Amino acid sequence: MIHDSDSIKHFCGVAGVFCENDEDIPAQLFYSLFALQHRGQESCGIAYRRDGKTIVYKDLGMVSQVLSHYLEKPRSSKVGIGHVRYSTNGGNKLENAQPIVVECNKGTIALAHNGNISNTTALKQHLFADGSIFQTSSDSELILHLISRSRAGDFHSALVETLQRVEGAYSITMIHDNRLIVIRDPHGFRPLYLGWKDGMYAAVSETCALDILGISEYRAVEPGEIISISADGINSEFLPRRTPQAQCVFELIYFARPDSDIFDHSVHAARKRMGKALAAGDDAVGDVVLPVPDSGNSAALGYAEASGVPFELGLTRNHYAGRSFILPTKSARELAVRMKLHPVKHVIEDRSVILVDDSLVRGTTARSLVRLVREAGAREVHLRLCSPEIRWPCFFGIDIPTRGELISNHLSNAQIAEYIDADSVRFLSIESLRGCLENHKDFCYACFSGNYPIKVPLGPDSDLPRYRLISATIPSRFCSAAPMVSAPSYWSLASLQTGVPWELILLQCVSTTLPLVELNLFSFWTTLPAAQLTRQCSKALLQELLKDVNRLDVCLAAVKPQRCRICTVRMRLTLRGSLLAW
Repeated sequence: MIHDSDSIKHFCGVAGVFCENDEDIPAQLFYSLFALQHRGQESCGIAYRRDGKTIVYKDLGMVSQVLSHYLEKPRSSKVGIGHVRYSTNGGNKLENAQPIVVECNKGTIALAHNGNISNTTALKQHLFADGSIFQTSSDSELILHLISRSRAGDFHSALVETLQRVEGAYSITMIHDNRLIVIRDPHGFRPLYLGWKDGMYAAVSETCALDILGISEYRAVEPGEIISISADGINSEFLPRRTPQAQCVFELIYFARPDSDIFDHSVHAARKRMGKALAAGDDAVGDVVLPVPDSGNSAALGYAEASGVPFELGLTRNHYAGRSFILPTKSARELAVRMKLHPVKHVIEDRSVILVDDSLVRGTTARSLVRLVREAGAREVHLRLCSPEIRWPCFFGIDIPTRGELISNHLSNAQIAEYIDADSVRFLSIESLRGCLENHKDFCYACFSGNYPIKVPLGPDSDLPRYRLISATIPSRFCSAAPMVSAPSYWSLASLQTGVPWELILLQCVSTTLPLVELNLFSFWTTLPAAQLTRQCSKALLQELLKDVNRLDVCLAAVKPQRCRICTVRMRLTLRGSLLAW
């Protein structure tokens, strides 16, 4: 998936190192975080103990930019932690960069956190009422406030008490004085691993960060486990609260590096199985399978093996383009896609292409990708996604938009295909996804199904349509031309609430070609099948459209003038049921 405003954004990555003898801890953290850079590119930082003090350095930017000076000379230490951040809760500001270091009545504490605290609002309200002052907008700071304000007599008791109050996802590395503490929430939402070698212990979000340190012996930190490592040895215990596991399946679909092992799965092997499952029963006839680099590579390999269609690297990625920005115009957003990916024309030209990607969010990037492949000469483009339709937001560390912004909540697969100009679109089913995982009951699928493992602050569904308009006809008294017109309709959905009878639903025809206006009321334009624009109004069709709808969800429509030479149609339903002129 291309990392822009249309993609699901990364989590964060954490690291922690403890050595029995003095080592260059900042350098070890640099390499660990460099391997975890894919998990967050907005800010990074490290904290380590030296001469009885906790030293912290963090800034906005990539690991190679912010922390490279730590490779210039050794800095001896025994313990340190690090963090790479993508802001899922709290904006991209320096004050939100981690690790967070505080001094309080429980001693000096440094914390790096991956995940989201789902009961943040309730906890913050309670702390504000008690007079707490927050210096960041990150939910990670809540943990430190709760530890400090705990009435428990010692740090460890305060930590356990705090962890039983917070809900949601947290994989944490922490320094308390000269001790490294490693924690994973009881559901195990986020991955966390502990490795060891020659008196050095390293806790990291993914095993690829252990590989770069030359550590081959490791194990997963268990859900609900608290590990404490110090000069006195290593100690493990579990939170009293034990719950069913709910490991994030999107780690395997997209986030984790393919060379990592997480949740007892090889990421690469899991994605290949997803690609094979996606190919099963697929009736698309393709000449070549192309991955969308890089997260689509493994799944495309699996798809090609199962289908027998040749695998080709038909899209080359510019690894120096960096992250795409949230750009203001459509042309600029399309240019950002072209900066990242470029087609290999001789692979694509005059072929039917199976394009394999990890997931689909709003659809705008997919539309640019399909256009890129078509411009390279593809005869057909069939988009295949190795995840189910994303329909629900995440409260455990993924930056998924609201339900109204997710294209699969508005359009069927066929309608999505028309919107992005593909010949077909197909998703992996939830059942097939589960079949790719040996311990499938231990995963969270809430972003696909809406079945959350814990209570979440889910907002109302007022931004969702209660029906989809399939086709419409124009009353003859509003039609300015006699011939029948067939043209694609471009519809947008909003929440104007009204109870208009069908007689007052009017379609206004204009003989001139008015420009298509993108309304700010909506998150995106949706494309529906070709509408039959005739001289006769179908009462039965409109009655079917409004059947069982007490509060009408709006339809504002416009036919693209370049596709229809006779008329441009716009319909507006108001709160009072009257037609307003534009």
